[in-house]
Amino acid sequence: MQTWHSDTPPDPVPAPGVAGWARIVARGGAMVLLILCGLVLLLVLRVVERPIFGLRRPVTPYITQGVCRGALAILGLRVVRHGHRLAGRGAAVANHGSWLDIFVLNAADRVYFVSKAEVRDWPGIGWLARATGTVFIRRDPREAQAQRRLFEDRLRAGHRLMFFPEGTSTDGQRVLPFKSTLFAAFVTEDLAPVLDIQPVSLRYIAPDAAPPRFYAWWGDMDFGSHMLKLLAAPRQGRVVLTYHPPVAVARMPDRKALARATGQAVARGFAAADPAPGPDTGRLA
Repeated sequence: MQTWHSDTPPDPVPAPGVAGWARIVARGGAMVLLILCGLVLLLVLRVVERPIFGLRRPVTPYITQGVCRGALAILGLRVVRHGHRLAGRGAAVANHGSWLDIFVLNAADRVYFVSKAEVRDWPGIGWLARATGTVFIRRDPREAQAQRRLFEDRLRAGHRLMFFPEGTSTDGQRVLPFKSTLFAAFVTEDLAPVLDIQPVSLRYIAPDAAPPRFYAWWGDMDFGSHMLKLLAAPRQGRVVLTYHPPVAVARMPDRKALARATGQAVARGFAAADPAPGPDTGRLA
């Protein structure tokens, strides 16, 4: 799997200081407590929900959404939303700039993320992803048919699937061309006539005097130090979340055209949210 790397090293992280560590303890402790309580409640309710509703989850997604909204409130990150999300089941695609994307998109909508299979085994994060109904896939042509059936089952159960077609996160200053591979699962005889895919743009606006890439997390950046930096910040910025009109799969000639149409919509919304990216074009490795 390719990873995007910036030609410019990540911005240096200043030492938190006494006040910074106080914010880390206060915010971090509150977020951990909120997530643990939400997880326990979700698992307890899922014990009742699963045998009654099967794959459908009419209750527990509201817990995930509430926890994510609470976590963003504790952090102090403001979400500015434009447009309207697609009602009912379906799929959505977005650009990917940070681990915060998961909280932002879950807070705004009750979605189920499509993720690479490796995430399932990540400490802590993998367990949370499994509990909240993440769809894990392997980018292996031999598993394409099974993955299509999995997507179809989820969509029929009323799930709204969300995935990142760039295939990697960036420095939050650009949108990479969308890869068409994942779209193949939606361009089928069963799904194409009834499925719409909604493009969603995310753009993080850094706090005053902070580097533009303040919220971005990419390449080989360490998750722990990045999270501590955000928790220690005295002021937070905002994230602009833009929902675009859905794209009807049936109107697209193939998966490449579908990837191109949704990617262009996301890129336009991203550019409209803030000034154009700088000269650092980065690279995939």
